[in-house]
Amino acid sequence: MTGYAFRAVGLALGAFIYTVGLDIFLVPNHVIDGGVVGLALMAAELTGVSFSVFIVALNIPFFIIGYKKIGVVFTIQSLFSVLCLSGWSKFIHHTPVTTDPFLSTIYGGIIIGLGVGLIIRWGGSLDGTEILAIIADKKTPFSVGEIIMFFNLFILGSSGFVFSWDSAMYSLVAYFIAYKMIDIVTNGLDEMKGLLIVTSRYDEMARCMTQDMGRAVTLLNGEGAYKRETTKILYCVVSRLEITKVKDAVRKIDPNSFVSIFDISEAHGGLFKRRTPHH
Repeated sequence: MTGYAFRAVGLALGAFIYTVGLDIFLVPNHVIDGGVVGLALMAAELTGVSFSVFIVALNIPFFIIGYKKIGVVFTIQSLFSVLCLSGWSKFIHHTPVTTDPFLSTIYGGIIIGLGVGLIIRWGGSLDGTEILAIIADKKTPFSVGEIIMFFNLFILGSSGFVFSWDSAMYSLVAYFIAYKMIDIVTNGLDEMKGLLIVTSRYDEMARCMTQDMGRAVTLLNGEGAYKRETTKILYCVVSRLEITKVKDAVRKIDPNSFVSIFDISEAHGGLFKRRTPHH
């Protein structure tokens, strides 16, 4: 199977999982998702025209903009994902698993988040408003995430006029659950942390990180702003599960060291992945 075919299968699978969460959990309980999907669901409710028609029609203007501003590959993969969603939604209309709006919101949010996360990992998108957010990010002081959040809060809030205000509030909960699930799928559970360690015992500290923990360490030249003393700063990336072990090792080697820990969204190469010990 070629790379493009494998990617197409991944995008179709993500769209299928998303449709299951939408049509079996959320929609039967009048809970919707944000973005263009939310607009398409409200339009279908108001006009009686199929959701499958609206999800394609409403996304096309955004994809035309995306083709010009972002690129042909992303646009084609996103259009393919939306067409898969449109096709799957014509066939998946089974009895809802639960009629409890609370349970449907939780599990529906998890499932659609899983579907969207897979689509993002394979380079596609189901939501044309993301394209607008990417373009607006270059012209406004707001981030892509903040712009998308604004769009979705407006769309989900408007759903109260179409369905009910209970539905609108449940939709907001489902959106935040899906948002967190997307983050887990795209970044993984094994979150990465970056560390900056300022210590006078940098040789011993670096030896511990590289030999005992199998992590790459970079030594940076530093200078204290007050005493103007030169020193070395250690930079390394570890998994979230290793943070406690690293802090214990740092305190043991140099209790007076300074450690700064921050989130890393992605890292490749080096010794980030644990090495298998040789016997």
